[in-house]
Amino acid sequence: MEVEKITEEAPEVKTFRLKFKNHEDAEKFEFKAGQFGEYSVMGEGESTFCIASAPTRKGYIECTFRKAGRVTGALANLEEGETIGFRGPYGNIFPIDEWKGKNLLYIAGGIALPPMRCVIWNTLDLRENYKDITIIYGARTVNDLVYKQELKEWDERPDVKLVTTVDPGGETPDWKGEVGFVPTVLEKIAPSSKDTIAIVCGPPIMIKYTFPVLEKLGFTEDTIFTTLENRMKCGFGKCGRCNVGKYFVCKDGPVFTYKQLKELPDEY
Repeated sequence: MEVEKITEEAPEVKTFRLKFKNHEDAEKFEFKAGQFGEYSVMGEGESTFCIASAPTRKGYIECTFRKAGRVTGALANLEEGETIGFRGPYGNIFPIDEWKGKNLLYIAGGIALPPMRCVIWNTLDLRENYKDITIIYGARTVNDLVYKQELKEWDERPDVKLVTTVDPGGETPDWKGEVGFVPTVLEKIAPSSKDTIAIVCGPPIMIKYTFPVLEKLGFTEDTIFTTLENRMKCGFGKCGRCNVGKYFVCKDGPVFTYKQLKELPDEY
């Protein structure tokens, strides 16, 4: 695939818009919200990220990543017009067809907004299928918020309620959002659990403290969804790196309900 466009999202965080170099590949390629791919730099290896763009938007895919290691470092050094490898899609999906007629509550923290961006845009592009859509998104600092232009777009939409927050001390003098950790802001906002699906993605510590708040608000284990990306390597359950309990995250996930997560070992 060709790196068609690069967007600087936050410190060490970039979004690549990728287009297939082969027209036939572009015509045949399909995926659904929640699936992921393997992105490779020749001679350096490959890394696993969600597909961050929506399947309703044809002709390209996007991925967002933080520069953290050998492969992501090599990816970060690429320029527009260069070539990378891609294989996929892999994994299961967010069951958005089953969510029709329901309210949607998206809760994300930091660099974990990209896995959720795909399903957010997917449901916004099919907006007539859903009732209220609320997005709660937080990061350590204002500078660490990703998709700043899209956050502005969502904030300006009359059919979306967007709540942004930064950790205490991470605000700037002109910051107009909330100040506080995501679980605290969630409890403050207190969205109704009636006919509502909650989709959560963030650092493990955020998820750990968000689930009890959702339960307190009346959400049940099967109405809370999350997506996991850590530990995945090969993408199809052969290397065993993402095996935990009875699940392979790459094959049985990356999308799980809270009920399924409770079946995993505590250390996960």
